[in-house]
Amino acid sequence: MVYWVRTAAVPAGCACKSVLFCQRLRAGFFQEDTFRLECATMAKQLTYAQQMEQVLEQLGNTRPRLLLHACCGPCSSAVLEKLCAHFEITVLYYNPNTWPEAEYRRRGEELARFVADAHPLGVTVVEDHYDPQEFYTAIAGLEAEPERGGRCTVCYRLRMRRAAQYAAQHGFDWFTSTLSISPHKDAARINAIGQELEAEFGVRHLPSDFKKQNGYLRSLQLSEEYGLYRQDYCGCEFSAARLQTAAPACTGEKAPLPKEG
Repeated sequence: MVYWVRTAAVPAGCACKSVLFCQRLRAGFFQEDTFRLECATMAKQLTYAQQMEQVLEQLGNTRPRLLLHACCGPCSSAVLEKLCAHFEITVLYYNPNTWPEAEYRRRGEELARFVADAHPLGVTVVEDHYDPQEFYTAIAGLEAEPERGGRCTVCYRLRMRRAAQYAAQHGFDWFTSTLSISPHKDAARINAIGQELEAEFGVRHLPSDFKKQNGYLRSLQLSEEYGLYRQDYCGCEFSAARLQTAAPACTGEKAPLPKEG
C-alpha cells in the first residue's frame, strides 16, 4: 500500500510525463521507494476520475480529513456519497458569487438540510462569510466575458483558494470542490487550479471529475430522492442574465430562466 508522505528530494531519472505527479513529487508527497511504481502508473496519463480512484485506493482505511467546497445541495449529493467512505468530511459553503443574497441563503439552507437528512452523523457543514464584493473585485474587467470564459475561471479560483486557505488553517489533510460535478464546468481548469493551490498552501488537492462514472446522473437521482431545490442558474448575476436561453451550467440547475414578458 502506498501512502502520501513527505520525502526529502526528487529521485534522479524521472521519466514521468504527468504534471500532476511531478508537482506532487517535487512538493514531497511520495515515498522515494514508491517512486518508480507511481511514476510508471501516472505516466499513463490517467483521467482525473482515475487519478481520484487511485488516491482512494491508496488511502485504505485511514479516512483522513477532507475539506469539500460546495456550491449547493444538488452538486454535493453524489460527491458526498462517493467520498464519505474514504474521508472525514467537512463541507465549506463559501460562494460570494451567488446573487442575490436571498438565493445564497436558500442554497445554503438546502445544502444544510440535505446533509442533515442524508449524512446526519458523518458530515459537518461550515458556512463561511458572505461578501459579494469579494467576487466583484476579483472579476473586475471580466463582466462581459461569456459563460465558461475567463470570468468563470477567476470565480473557480476565488472559491477554491478560500477552501485551500481554510483547509490549511484548520489542519485538513485534503481539499477539493464539488464544481467538477457539472457537465458544463471544465475539469481541467478546476484541477489545474487545485494543483496550484496545493503548492501554495501545502494541503493536498484531491483530483476529481465528479461528473464521470455516472456521477452527474447520480446527483440528479439524489436530488429527486431528497426533494432538493434545483436553481435555474449557476450563481452570479451574469449567469442569471445570460443563461435565459442557454444550457444550465450547474448540476442544481433544472432549466433556463423563463424569458421576461
